[in-house]
Amino acid sequence: QNMYSKKNGMRFVTLSATSAKTNDVRDVISQAQNEKRLFKRKTILFIDEIHRFNKSQQDTFLPHVECGTVTLIGATTENPSFQVNAALLSRCRVIVLEKLSVEAMEAILMRAVRSLGLQVLGQGDQHSTPATGSCSKSSEFPVYIEEKALNTLAYLCDGDARTGLNGLQLAVQARLAAGRTTPLNTAKGGAADAILVTEEHVKEGLQRSHILYDRAGEEHYNCISALHKSMRGSDENASLYWLARMLEGGEDPLYVARRLVRFASEDIGLADPLALTQAVAAYQGCHFIGMPECEVILAQCVVYFARAPKSIEVYRAYGNVKECLRMHTGPLPPVPLHLRNAPTRLMKNLGYGKGYKYNPMYKEPVEQDYLPEELKGTDFFKERGT
Repeated sequence: QNMYSKKNGMRFVTLSATSAKTNDVRDVISQAQNEKRLFKRKTILFIDEIHRFNKSQQDTFLPHVECGTVTLIGATTENPSFQVNAALLSRCRVIVLEKLSVEAMEAILMRAVRSLGLQVLGQGDQHSTPATGSCSKSSEFPVYIEEKALNTLAYLCDGDARTGLNGLQLAVQARLAAGRTTPLNTAKGGAADAILVTEEHVKEGLQRSHILYDRAGEEHYNCISALHKSMRGSDENASLYWLARMLEGGEDPLYVARRLVRFASEDIGLADPLALTQAVAAYQGCHFIGMPECEVILAQCVVYFARAPKSIEVYRAYGNVKECLRMHTGPLPPVPLHLRNAPTRLMKNLGYGKGYKYNPMYKEPVEQDYLPEELKGTDFFKERGT
């Protein structure tokens, strides 16, 4: 698609990396070179979903961006550090488009409500001034939507306007299709039947268009907690459910993978030392291939952990060591002389390393203390009183 700006005489060309081929890019660049040479007109090239281009396709832009044949603007929903070539990225300025705020989402939804001809039912009001629009005209009864429903939708769509608008549309269409009316008080003091869209209806609509999952809020922590506790309880079905709930809702798979690495040592530990290997491999696999291909890698790891034997022996023992350090008063005990490193003659003369028994030189077990004198005999693996 080509557009021209009369104000500055620049040419604006758009391509989508989901459908464009390398030849399409070369054609655009060739046209840009001709425009620059013949008409002194610059070209702005906008590439949507630029991360879909592979390395060789991205390399096509390098010399032309370098010499100014085109001004490249790329849009991506992925992290450009991983998806865009370093050479190309170094020649670009990265601008992060943040999620829309709840207030901005509310404004967008209110414009949609007015466009659809809905009437907003405030928490303290019985009705609002009617508006004109397609939904009201197509329905025998007026259509109301609770103000609370709009507020909830603005919060749950996670700053994504498309998700919010789709959720609103599906909720309204479902209520119109059901045809169920609710008696509402009118301004004249009487009652009239109307179609009412409530908070629950909005949540149902959002579930259909987008898994209800707030990646930045309470639901984020609730779901990862549910996954952790399900694996700890050896419930493989619940573990898979909570994993899918997060991934299908848009959770970063690397976040889940990091939590699995922690779980491997905290809850499984030495009961199955291979669990940590599984977790690290799952993290690397997710990093290599990303979503959606990596979802089965996480699923395999989650089921492995749910079925694995559990032990918090190491986790508890390390907690006891930290408690010992916190409760210690005064200077910490010095490292025993026979355990100290002695790289210089002076240190050896001071007694560093003196009397240390090198274990591989002995056939029998070596009697030797490794803890400071005041902690001699301490067993951190025994249950300690609170």
